[in-house]
Amino acid sequence: MTHDPRVLEVPVSAALPTLTAPGRPGVRTLPGVYAPQHDTLLLLRALARETVRPGSDVIDLGTGSGLLAVAAARRGGRVTAVDVGRRAVLTARLNARLARQPVTVHRGDLVGPVPGRTYDLVLSNPPYVPSPLGPPPRRGNARAWDAGHDGRAVVDRICDAAPQLLRRSGVLLMVHSELTGTEETLRRLSRGGLKAAVSDAADVPFGPVLLSRLSWLRGRGLLDEHTDKERLVVIRAEQP
Repeated sequence: MTHDPRVLEVPVSAALPTLTAPGRPGVRTLPGVYAPQHDTLLLLRALARETVRPGSDVIDLGTGSGLLAVAAARRGGRVTAVDVGRRAVLTARLNARLARQPVTVHRGDLVGPVPGRTYDLVLSNPPYVPSPLGPPPRRGNARAWDAGHDGRAVVDRICDAAPQLLRRSGVLLMVHSELTGTEETLRRLSRGGLKAAVSDAADVPFGPVLLSRLSWLRGRGLLDEHTDKERLVVIRAEQP
C-alpha cells in the first residue's frame, strides 16, 4: 500500500491492463479521503475479470473514492457502497454523480447500514497495514490503512461476515498486503465454507507509511533486510 495522501485522479475504467493509471481525469477525492492507488487498481483489475450481470447486487465495503463502486455500476450491477468516513461518503456520491451511475452510498461500519442483505458480489479494499500504535484509530486519515498490530482488525471481520453476505455462487474480492497474512485469510474464509484462493498479485514500491515502519516490521519478522517492495494480493472467495 503506497498511502500517498495526495489527490489522485484516475479513469473509471472497468479494465486496466496495467497498474499504471493514465493521466486523464476520472475519479476525484476530497482532502482526507484515501485516493485510488496500487491496491485499488489491482482490485479493479480483478473486478474486470468477473461476470457482473445486469441487476446483480454488489456491495463495496470501505468504498473510499467510490471508484470500484462506479466501475461495478458501469458493468450493470445494482451497487451499494459503504464507508465509515463522512468525507468518503461525500466523495463516492460525487464520483457516482459525475459518472452518471446509480450508486447508493451509506455512512457506517461495514454492513451495519444494510443488515440482513445478501449480494452476488462483495468488494473490499479494507484497512490492512500492521501498526505499532495498537488498535485502529477512530478518526483521521490513518483510519483508511492502520488495522492493529497484525493488520487484520477489519480483514478478519470481513472474512467472518462473507459467508452470510454472499448468495449462492456469490463472490468476494478483497485486496490486502501479504504482510497481513495471506494464508490466514484463506484459512478463515475456508472455515466459513467458502472456496478461497489468491486470484491476482503485484509487487509495488513501499509508500511513506511502510517506509516509516520498516524497522518495526523487520523486527517482527514480517520483512527481511533485502525486501524493497510490498506484495499485494487479491483474495477471491466464492460461495458454493
